[in-house]
Amino acid sequence: MDTDDFAAAIEWQADHAEINQAPCTARIIRALIKVVEGETACARRMASWQGLTLKDAMPLRIAGGLHSLLLTGVDDRLSRVYSGQITDQGQVDRLVCSVIETYDHTLLPWFDGPPQTNEAGRSASIMAGLLWLARRVAPRFDLFELGASAGVNTMLGRYHFQLGETQVGPANSPMRIAPEWRGARGSPPAPTADFEILSVRACDVAPIDLTDEAPALKLKSYVWPDAPGRMARIDAAVALANESPPSVVQMDAGDFVEQCLNAPQKPGTTKAMFHSIMWQYMPKNTQDAITERFNAAGKRATPDAPLAWVALETDPATFRHELKVRLWNGSEDDGKTYTLGHAHPHGAWVEWLGL
Repeated sequence: MDTDDFAAAIEWQADHAEINQAPCTARIIRALIKVVEGETACARRMASWQGLTLKDAMPLRIAGGLHSLLLTGVDDRLSRVYSGQITDQGQVDRLVCSVIETYDHTLLPWFDGPPQTNEAGRSASIMAGLLWLARRVAPRFDLFELGASAGVNTMLGRYHFQLGETQVGPANSPMRIAPEWRGARGSPPAPTADFEILSVRACDVAPIDLTDEAPALKLKSYVWPDAPGRMARIDAAVALANESPPSVVQMDAGDFVEQCLNAPQKPGTTKAMFHSIMWQYMPKNTQDAITERFNAAGKRATPDAPLAWVALETDPATFRHELKVRLWNGSEDDGKTYTLGHAHPHGAWVEWLGL
């Protein structure tokens, strides 16, 4: 499929939603093919999109805007589509076109930035990667996250995880992450007695404040409405943020990485970067700069001061979400990439490959 083509990209994104148990959202997305034939400002913006429609997640941008109209009580015409009461695609097309015509200029700003899904379920893969690392390096971690958005995954040390047979995290946490665990190699390693997340910092070019009702509501708009479990996780994240907000600074990712890599490292701790489903949104020169900085910093790593890079990102060839880890600790394998698993885009399941 040529996902650079508008109609093909819309169909791919709709199929992707449908495969991931969001058929109502899929119908909303498919309606954009009819929307673009109209005379609205939104139609013109989609038709003249500068960039790669799918890579930029353009269909999900406007889908978030449409969902926000319902969440904010501005317009409930799409409620019967989101609830699955209306399934005829022609009827959905007409409704979506009508709503966009009514709120054309209200919806237009939603095209200006990528979706801020920040799904807590993705932290299951990141935690599994940390447990794998903890058996190979110092199990006390100073972490930093890129593209953290609202910092939902920045708070992963405060979540309780059930990863196959392995449990980790506070037992009384309101955030319970328990994906379906797949794979022939069993569960990730159980946490060692001295496994600890000492600190977590994060950055984003446009961070969202979870403790502010309006930005939190915008974050919810990007959650597919036919995925109630995801909405519950956002609510749990908001509750935890109101207890103690995550540390997210507004900064370019390349500058943030340089700052974190240059910060002093305590002996016996592992400095590790992580990110999830955000790498594709960064400019290539920023990606290259971060990679170069890590390769340079890796040369200074030692067994007593190791460095790691944990990522759950989309393979651009297969669109499969892969958990990969790179490790530097002064060994001959420094910088090697380990593929530890594949995951559902919103954390519903993890296929553990392990090693």
